[in-house]
Amino acid sequence: MEAQIAGAGAIGGGLIQARIDADRRAEEGRLVRLAQSGDLSAFERLYRENERKVFALCLRLSSDAALAEELTQDVFVRAWQKLGSFRGESAFSSWLYPLTVNVALSERRTRRRRTARFFTTDDLTPFDRPPEKPAGGPEAGFDLEKAMAALPPGARAVFVLHDVEGYKHGEIAGLLGMAVGTSKAQLHRARKLLREALES
Repeated sequence: MEAQIAGAGAIGGGLIQARIDADRRAEEGRLVRLAQSGDLSAFERLYRENERKVFALCLRLSSDAALAEELTQDVFVRAWQKLGSFRGESAFSSWLYPLTVNVALSERRTRRRRTARFFTTDDLTPFDRPPEKPAGGPEAGFDLEKAMAALPPGARAVFVLHDVEGYKHGEIAGLLGMAVGTSKAQLHRARKLLREALES
């Protein structure tokens, strides 16, 4: 008898959650339609509901909090501009994620072109070898965010999209403009580098 009651509770809980999700999707759809017609307060609510997720993804892709804040703002400016193309076939956040990735990667390409230029300097301190860190075992801790920030940009982007955000290699290849095999190779490289960082 208790098993039947527990099972009914699980089913009822699932129905309640499904209803809450349906209500949330309906409210989101209403906000999107209002924002598409120019309602700034509706767009502000969409912003407030998605800003933290977008910031977290930008931070993982850029490894720089200030840049992630700037990218987050850029994402929502772009979202406002492209809102008319959102058809409501998926959740707003599902439409926003690839837009976020594109904005972050576009900024990375622009930054790479800017920094690829040669410059001269008399100050060589940025090129000095960092001081040796005292050896610490596993008890010293492992900062995954710091280790991810040290990854090469391509490997970091694939790692974040695949292992953190759950994208498939085909989706990553489309987002980053690379072959599926390249996405797999970059993921392997990222995991290898993270493993080495963990072991050191």
